[in-house]
This record gives sequence, C-alpha cells and structure tokens, in this order.
Amino acid sequence: MTQIQQKKTVAIVGLGYVGLPLAILAGEKGWSVLGYDTNPQRVEQVSKQHCPLGDKELARKLKKYPFQVSTDPAIITQANIIVVAVPTPVNSGNEPDLEPLKSALHSILPHLIDEQTVIIESTINPGVMDEMVRPLIEQRTDIIVHLAHCPERINPADPKWTVNTIPRVLGSYTKEGTKHSLAFYRSVLDAPVKTMASPTEAEAVKILENTFRDVNIAFINEMAKSFAALGINIMNVIEGAATKPFAFLPHYPSNGVGGHCISVDPYYMIERGRQAGFDHQFLKLARRINDSMPAYTVELLEQSLQEKQRSLTDAPIALLGVAYKKNVSDTRNSPALKILRLLQDRGASVHVFDPFVSTNNTVSSLAEALAQSDAAILACDHTSLIKSLTPATLKRAGIYVIIDGKNALDANAISNQKITYLGIGRGQKQPRLPF
Repeated sequence: MTQIQQKKTVAIVGLGYVGLPLAILAGEKGWSVLGYDTNPQRVEQVSKQHCPLGDKELARKLKKYPFQVSTDPAIITQANIIVVAVPTPVNSGNEPDLEPLKSALHSILPHLIDEQTVIIESTINPGVMDEMVRPLIEQRTDIIVHLAHCPERINPADPKWTVNTIPRVLGSYTKEGTKHSLAFYRSVLDAPVKTMASPTEAEAVKILENTFRDVNIAFINEMAKSFAALGINIMNVIEGAATKPFAFLPHYPSNGVGGHCISVDPYYMIERGRQAGFDHQFLKLARRINDSMPAYTVELLEQSLQEKQRSLTDAPIALLGVAYKKNVSDTRNSPALKILRLLQDRGASVHVFDPFVSTNNTVSSLAEALAQSDAAILACDHTSLIKSLTPATLKRAGIYVIIDGKNALDANAISNQKITYLGIGRGQKQPRLPF
C-alpha cells in the first residue's frame, strides 16, 4: 500500500452548500480536511470559522471542527481523497453550464499525484463523466488517478435528512476507485451507499430522482389550478388521497419551484436527450407548468384586488420570504424573486421582508412590511413568518388581501377577519354541500 493510500486526508473543492457541510462532517468523523475555493471572501470566512451559509447548526460545528482552507489549488496535493463539489447551474437559455466544473478540474489537474481518488459530487447529466471529466483527468498520463461519481444529496434545514443520514449512490471506473470512494463515504455517513455499475448510472440516478419530483410537482400544480376553478380545496383532496396505502405519493402545490436541483436538473436531461436525438416533451411541459406558478400567484393577487376596485399600481404589497425554501437563506432560482420581478414590472410598490435574507429586504421587520402594505404574498413559509402571520396581526395591519403561496396559513381564521384569502388551489369559495 502506497503512502498516499495510508493517509486519511480529504480535500473538498468548492465550499458552498454541498462542499462545506461535507467538509465539516468529514472533520467530525476523524478525517483531516483541506478546503479549496476560488472565492477569497468565502475562504477568509471559513478560515476564521465563520459560516458563510447562514446555517446556525453548521456554524456551531465549524467552530468545533475547523479545517485548513486556501485559494491555492496546490493544497489538494496533501490529500488522498479529493471531492469536487462545485455548482453546475443552467445559463439564461436553460442550457447546462459546466464551466464551473471544468474550471475546477483544470485548476487541480497540475497538482494531482499518483494514486489519488477524485470524486465528482457536482450534479451532472448522463455522459459528462465519460465525455468531459474522464478525458480531462486522463491528460495526466504520468500518474494513475481513480475517478468516481457520487452525486450530492442534501436537503438544507431538514433536521432528519442531513448530509450524513441521506443514502448515496456511487459509480467508479476502477475497482480501486470504488474501494477508496466507498471507504470514504462509509466512514463519514450514517447511511448506506449503493454501488452502481458505472459513473453514468450514478449520473442518471440523480437526474431521475429530481425530474421525478419536478414532474409530480407540476402535476399537482396543474391540478391546483383546475381545482381552484372548480372551487375544490386541493389540500383536503391530497389528504384524502394520501389515505390510500399504496400507489400514491403526496406532492404539494406552491407558487413555484426553486433551488439548485429540482428547477435545474430536468434541463440537463432535456439537453442530453436533444443531443441524442430524443425530445423530452414530458419534462419540458413540467418545467413550463412549474415556471408558470409565480405568474399565476401574481394573477391571483391582481384578480383579488380588482374585486375590491384596486390594482397592483395603487395597492402597496408586502412580499414575505424570498428564499427558495423554508428556514434557509438560499435564494438560488427562488420563485419569490420571480414574483418580485413580475410585480415590479407591473408598477407595483413592493415591501420585501425575509428573516433569513436581509440583503433583499426593503424594510426592517415584518411589522413594517405589513404596516406599509394593503396586500401581502407569502412566498416562502419560514416558520417564524407562519407563527407571526396570525389573523389578528393581518387585521391590525390593515391587510385586506393575502395570497398564500405555500398554503401554510389558516384560511378559515383569516377569512373570518374579513380578509380575502387565496392559496394555491385553496380559496375561500368552496362548493355548497348537498345537505
């Protein structure tokens, strides 16, 4: 066994929402951890044990398990395991943007040494490992590098399914790559790791699981629109359908889909299919439906205001929550920001407040946002917002229309205060009972 194989040092390339939690977890589980990131500000923050992600639990653990970080890619020379966890977004045309991954690989390439194992955690579509990653790494003909793909799975702000409790899948090109990669993940995770037949299969797993969610959310969003037109409360219907013990998996409507996975990964598969001569009509339709939800939410508000002889231009609006999901500060691809742009484009006066995203706030508090507004949109269901948005609070602030983009508020209690309430597929007007 070579000296590099005997070491227990992991280098994490990219210290964002995926890389930083993994780095801290590895340190917690006894690994020597090195971090490399091209963002000097982020590196400085992490080196001072300040968490740049706005996660209190992660911040606590970073202070307990600090690690060496650098903007110099040469730091990876000291590791036997290298995990690449850089973002893989889509561009303005919804086409996969692999430049961050290419750039990261080019930066570490000169510093790779013999018998290291490089694991790609970045989300990529089937074929990227074969067609881009492997050929690039194999430019180092002077050394042997074991290459694997273990697509990230992370669910921020979820106390149950954390980075160390979510099962993973792994595919490698060599037996040694599988051996070293499995040894790493099994040493840090409190969850099983399934070995796939190839890196391509591992790529496909990630795409399948996220397109599955996108398609099902699109289905329920379309049903929400239909049920709203019929006066049916979709939330009650979902609860009823969920009593079936098989063949139904509850999904819930909302004002849109955001984040770094569900709203992005289907485009990777759509583009990959196009390159292979296949047209993913189902995935494209799901994307169109989910992308339509911010505009649908604004339409609900506009219609409600019109019923009161008001308009978007003369009724100040409180936009509450701009993160893409509850109890996080992450705004990537957030539908709330799309709602904000739509309102501004229509000349609305918008007061923005999110307790987790102060950089987007135009007011200092929820109370100020409500006091300066006539209508409100709940666009992100942060726990603190839900607790504060009581019917009495809305009434005192003079809010007479509220659009609940997450179906998280008490519709009946709010309506009893003579406030117009509309959710996504969950309105005030219900069909009369036949008795």
